[in-house]
Amino acid sequence: MKNLKFLVIGIVFGIILSKSEAVSWYRIYEMFKFQSFHMYGIIGSAVALSTLFMYFFKTGKIKDYLGNQINIKEKKKGFIRTLVGGTIFGLGWALAGACPAPVFVLIGQGILPMIIVLLGALLGAFIYGLLSKKLPN
Repeated sequence: MKNLKFLVIGIVFGIILSKSEAVSWYRIYEMFKFQSFHMYGIIGSAVALSTLFMYFFKTGKIKDYLGNQINIKEKKKGFIRTLVGGTIFGLGWALAGACPAPVFVLIGQGILPMIIVLLGALLGAFIYGLLSKKLPN
């Protein structure tokens, strides 16, 4: 029962993705062809909101559910790692027709081939977990 709030947040997030048409292959296609501002507006809003939340986390105005301050570790900066990671992410997005977040929404909407995408994402995360100690990250 204590994790029920996370399920509710996930369901609300899925509804928002669905209603905003962020899971629509046609909207994603329009974005990559620069025919519509719709997806750029959604992504830009998410970046702005994330920036605001990170500010509140770092200043201690938002705490975790136990009341402790949230500490954000600084990540190493690197051009190559960003380029390689972004390319892999982008190729996966292009092949699947969706980024990872909408996969569950699309399965819930009855688009069952997305189960293959979900299995591929889980396999990729598992392989990364096995190799992460050996990778230069």
